[in-house]
Amino acid sequence: MKRYAFTMLELIFVIVIMGIIGKFGVEFLAQAYKSFIFSNVNHTLQSSSATTVEFIASRLQHRIKDSVIVRTGKTAAFTTLSDLNGNYTVLEWVAGDIDGFRGYTTPYWSGIADLNISTNVIINSPETNTTAVTQLIDKLSYRNSSINDAALYFIGSDSHRDGYGWDGNAIVEQSTAVMHPINGVVGQISQFAPAVDDFSGVTMREYYKLAWTAYALFLDYDAATKMGDLYFYYDYQPWNGQLFYNDGKKVLLMENVSTFRAIAIGDIIKIQVCTKSDLIAEETYSICKEKTIF
Repeated sequence: MKRYAFTMLELIFVIVIMGIIGKFGVEFLAQAYKSFIFSNVNHTLQSSSATTVEFIASRLQHRIKDSVIVRTGKTAAFTTLSDLNGNYTVLEWVAGDIDGFRGYTTPYWSGIADLNISTNVIINSPETNTTAVTQLIDKLSYRNSSINDAALYFIGSDSHRDGYGWDGNAIVEQSTAVMHPINGVVGQISQFAPAVDDFSGVTMREYYKLAWTAYALFLDYDAATKMGDLYFYYDYQPWNGQLFYNDGKKVLLMENVSTFRAIAIGDIIKIQVCTKSDLIAEETYSICKEKTIF
C-alpha cells in the first residue's frame, strides 16, 4: 500500500513561498494602515486649519485698518504689525459693528452724521435706531454690553494707536482720542451723546463706524512642545480701559498650532496658521493655511 506526502523539496518550496507572501503581505498591510492614518490626519488638519483661517479673515475683513496691533505676550506693550519681527503671540483690532450695520431689513445705525445738527454734546445720525442696536449688542454679548459701551470712529480721521485705549487706560478726553465713547440718548433713537468729556475739539466727519467690541487672537504657546492653542477673544472695550485677557470672552479656535503669523503690507494683512499632528512611529505631519485680507 502506497502513501503519498510532500517531498522535502516541496515542503521547502512551500515554506519559502509562504515566507515571501508573509513578508510582503505584512508590509502591504502596514503601508495601507499608515496611508489610512495619513489620509485621516491630513483631512482633519486641512479642515480645522481652513476653518480657522476663514474665521479669522471674516473678522479681520471689517477691521478699522489703523487699529491693528500686536504684542509678544498678554501683558506686553503693543506695537504696530509692520514694526514687529514676527515673534508675537497676540493680534488685536477694533472692527465696525457689521451685524448692526446690515440690520434686519434696514441698518440699525446708518453710518452718517448730520453735521448741521450735531453739537459738542450730541451727534445726530439720521435713520439710526439705537434701541435696535442695544438689543443686538445685548444678544451678541450675552447681556454684557450695550450701546453705552460702544464708541464711534469717524472715517478719515487722523489715526494714532494711542487713541484706541490699547494701553489699558480708559479714554477720558475725546479730543485726543480716535475712538469716541458714546451713550444712547433716552427718547432720541437717532442721537449719540458723549460717554465721557464732550465732543469739543473733536473733528467730526460725515461718515462714521460704530464699534462695541475689540477682538484678539492669542496663541498660548508651549516652548517645550513647540505648539499651542489659539484663542479668540471678544466683548471687551479698550476705550473703556478693558483688556482682552481680563474682560473679554474667549473661544478656543484651534489646538496644536505650531505657527501663527501675520504680515502687514500697507493696509493689507496676510495671515498664516500652521498645525501639526503625530502619526505613527514618532513621525509628525504638519500643514499650513494662508489668507490675504484686503
